[in-house]
Amino acid sequence: MNVELFWGLPVVLYLFLAGVGAGALTVSSSVLLRGGGGPSGAHVDIARYGAFIAPLPIIIGCGLLVFELGSFQAGNWLKWLNLYKVINLSPMSIGTWLLTFCIFVSLAYAYTFLANPPGLGKDGALRLRRPLAWVSVPLGAGVAVYTGVLLGAMPSRPFWNSPILALLFLMSALSTGVAVILLARALLHPAKDEPGDDGRAFHESGYLLTATDTVFIGIEMIVVFLFIMFAYLTVGDVRYAISVILAGGDLATLFWLGFVVIGLVLPAVVELKYIIPRLLHHEEFSPPRGIEILVPIVVLVGGFMLRYIVVVAGQITGPVGI
Repeated sequence: MNVELFWGLPVVLYLFLAGVGAGALTVSSSVLLRGGGGPSGAHVDIARYGAFIAPLPIIIGCGLLVFELGSFQAGNWLKWLNLYKVINLSPMSIGTWLLTFCIFVSLAYAYTFLANPPGLGKDGALRLRRPLAWVSVPLGAGVAVYTGVLLGAMPSRPFWNSPILALLFLMSALSTGVAVILLARALLHPAKDEPGDDGRAFHESGYLLTATDTVFIGIEMIVVFLFIMFAYLTVGDVRYAISVILAGGDLATLFWLGFVVIGLVLPAVVELKYIIPRLLHHEEFSPPRGIEILVPIVVLVGGFMLRYIVVVAGQITGPVGI
């Protein structure tokens, strides 16, 4: 099929990076609050990874979106500032302010994890961290949902115009958020064979993160099923649009093999191999280092494939009705 794609890789990367950053921020804040928000402990180590990671992909993703919208063309360097001139309930206006607040809050939240942040000190950072975490949970989830709402608000693109797309992007963002924290933890944490309580805490936090990721992937599979069934059981343009990822469709192989099998089923199966012995027989959770690195990478690739397929599918099956 020879169709011109108006939205290309920058938009795909924006949706992916914003989802990863928002997911990492939500997971980090949730872990911190669940652990009590104390000054130290395994929960603080996990939260620190997520806090330091979260702002960067969101900022890069927003930059790519601005670039794709043409604001970096000669004479239009500050064109993107027009987004702040109008405040209404349109997805673009809401998204602009949501992303802006999320960037500033995530930077402030990350700042509290520095060893001795200037202007706050260790005690001041600790006092500020919990309130910022409470704000970061709904803010991160809101950005993750918004990436799906941005596409779903286009009725002329039937593949995107689904109420389930935002939920699918939310679950994918949370899963990739956990994955990027697991990846950073595997690459940057000191030798995990630490004696005593430190070693047990490391393995226990890895188990909790991996189990959480498996739950997110399982829910994401259910949402994928609902997304397909909602479209398939609908008559007209929506049912036609979903056919692009079903058997014989132009993106069927990429969707089922690249996203579902490799991006969802494979990492879930590998994670369950190490989770089940710990869950049922209380064995030590200690997967090989290669697995700890490879599985999060596969999850992140799956998250990227989802955005790529959705962005392309929405364009090759529309617009309609005009």
